[in-house]
Amino acid sequence: MKSRFALLLALIVAFSTISATQALAAEKLKWAHVYETSEPYHTWALWAADEIKKRSSGKYEIEVFPASSLGKEVDINEGLSLGTVDIIWTGFQFAGRSYGPIGISGYPYVYRSVDHWRKFLTSDLFKDLSDGYDKASGHHIVTATYYGQRHVTSNKPVRNPADMKNLKIRVPNAPAYTIFPKATGANPTPIAFAEVYLALQQGTVEAQENPLPTIQAKKFYEVQKNINLTGHITDSLLAIIGGPLWDRLNEADRKLFVDVITEAAAGSTKDIENKEKELVAWFEKQGNIVIKDVDVAAMQKATAAYYDSHPTEVPWSKEIWDRLQAIK
Repeated sequence: MKSRFALLLALIVAFSTISATQALAAEKLKWAHVYETSEPYHTWALWAADEIKKRSSGKYEIEVFPASSLGKEVDINEGLSLGTVDIIWTGFQFAGRSYGPIGISGYPYVYRSVDHWRKFLTSDLFKDLSDGYDKASGHHIVTATYYGQRHVTSNKPVRNPADMKNLKIRVPNAPAYTIFPKATGANPTPIAFAEVYLALQQGTVEAQENPLPTIQAKKFYEVQKNINLTGHITDSLLAIIGGPLWDRLNEADRKLFVDVITEAAAGSTKDIENKEKELVAWFEKQGNIVIKDVDVAAMQKATAAYYDSHPTEVPWSKEIWDRLQAIK
C-alpha cells in the first residue's frame, strides 16, 4: 500500500513539475493597436491570440492591447523595432514611413472599388510591396484587413469640393491623409486618434474623416451632425509581425502565425463589410444627416489634378501606379 501511495505521489509531483515547466516555457507576446474593444480588429486579434495559443499547445501567449494603451500608432510601429511590441494592426501610411511605395494603398481614390482593393491583396504587386517593406524595416507583413471607406463628418453639409474649402479637418498624422483635404481646399490638421472626440467637441477642428464603423465606435456622430459619403479612401490595416519575433520563429511556427492572422484578417474584413451596410440607417436613427448625394466625380477630379500638380508628394513610381490600375 505504501509503495502504491509513494508511486502515486511521485506521479503527481512529476506531472505538476512538467505542467509548471510548460507554463514557464510559454513565450508571452504583445499585440497592439489603436482601436476600441468594440471593433472587429480587437475581437479578431483576441481570437487569433487564443487560436495561436491553442494550436501551439501553449507555446505562445499573446496579450492584446487595444485603444492606444501601448502608445499611438507611431509608437507601436517603433515598438516593433524596440521589441516592446510583437504584432500590430497599422495603416499602410505608417508602414510607408519605412518603405514609401507601400503607402499607395491608403491614398485617395487609388481604388475603383472595394473589389479592386481585394484583388490588390492577392496580386504580385502587393507581394512585391510587402517584400520591399520587409527588407527596409526588418519586419514581416502578413496580410491586410479591410478598414472601410473613409467619409467626412462635419458641422456643415459637404457635397462638393467647394463645401470643403477652408474646412479645418482632423486627419491622421501621415501624408496620404492630407492629400484629399488639400486637393479640395480644406485645412488638414493632424491630431492623435485618441484625442479626436475632444477636439471635435471643443471645436478645435470642424470635421474629421473615418469609415462608418469607426465613426460609430469612437462616437464621433455624437459631436458631428453631418456624415458625408465621400468614400475618398478605401482603407485597410496591415498585420505586421515585428522582426525580433519573426526572426526567432521556426518555419512551422511562422506558418502557424501567418495562417491564424490571415484567418483573423478575413474575419475582420467580413465583419466590417457587413457593418458598413447597416450603418447608414443606424446613423439616421440617431438623428444624424447622412449626405448621400456627394459629387464624388468632382472630388476625384480635384484629387487627380492635385496628383498631377504635386508629383513629389506621392511615394510611388509611375510603374507602381500603372500596375495597380491594371488590376482587374
